[in-house]
Amino acid sequence: MSQASTIGLDIAKSSFHAHGADERGEVVFSRKLTRRKLLDFFAAQPACLIAMEACGGAHHWARELTQLGHEVRLIPPAYVKPFVKRHKNDAVDAEAICEAVQRPGMRFVAIKTEEQQAAGMVFRTRDLLVRQRTQLINALRGHLAEYGWVAPRGKAHIAMLADLLDEDEMASSLPEGARAMFKIMTDTLAELGVRIADLDKEIVRRAREDEVARRLMTIPGIGPIAATAIVALAPHATTFNKGRDFAAWLGLAPLQHSTGGKQKLGRISKMGERTIRRLLIIGGSAVVRQATVHGAPAGSWLEGMLARKPRMLVSVALANKMARTAWALMTRREDYKAPVVAEA
Repeated sequence: MSQASTIGLDIAKSSFHAHGADERGEVVFSRKLTRRKLLDFFAAQPACLIAMEACGGAHHWARELTQLGHEVRLIPPAYVKPFVKRHKNDAVDAEAICEAVQRPGMRFVAIKTEEQQAAGMVFRTRDLLVRQRTQLINALRGHLAEYGWVAPRGKAHIAMLADLLDEDEMASSLPEGARAMFKIMTDTLAELGVRIADLDKEIVRRAREDEVARRLMTIPGIGPIAATAIVALAPHATTFNKGRDFAAWLGLAPLQHSTGGKQKLGRISKMGERTIRRLLIIGGSAVVRQATVHGAPAGSWLEGMLARKPRMLVSVALANKMARTAWALMTRREDYKAPVVAEA
């Protein structure tokens, strides 16, 4: 019986399926495995190429299988889907992964170390707490509005409502049960604010200690949070051939609907890393806002864009430009230099 040179592994929480193929593409085995027996099975296999979808737990198993002497590659799930035949199950998925990894033009996801995953958790945790704070603020506003208490927009004005709730004269107009619930909400908001502030300090500390992050912060619109997010969440800059590839990976490149030699570009694809894309767009919006108030440099790209395009479109276009600039700085190991505007 021939040995498997390529194995497609469909992973889950406790049930796994391995599909092995030899050098000619012939099926060698198709086996269901439990979590407990997974590593024992691959330890008994000769060194080969193992492919998995880049999903939850994939980086952990990639590291474990690499230690056993195998070559491991992670494939974006969207690139595996075209190889799935009709009905979907674990065996079919494993076969599709095995076929996809053998395509010469296939793209892969870099395997992350435990330290890289830990660094990424800082931003995931911060995003989670910020979302919870927003939910609490909206709930507090909605419930207080039922009793005629309103405040201007913005989380800064929530402090005004919290102060009113602490005043005995104002709070006495509310039912006792409502006062207790509002107290829980305001206390939780205060605690979330402290935790988010602690995470912000940790992010700033990391940005100051990391050479690449310091270099990225020289780009207008990129602060400590965006810089450290790029360092922690993005693959190595050499993974991409050019800056446009990095921008496309972030989902900042336009969708194409081109045919017959006619180029048709649409909105941005939003197919990439959401956290970094959102931070770059926020940074681009801040630069555009400042340029709107104080004016952009005469003759600059930003001045020309603001003169003929909507502000939000300019913010996204600037985010794309920032992504390309970030890639250039990371590959060339240089600081940002503002372009010189040619005199008319």
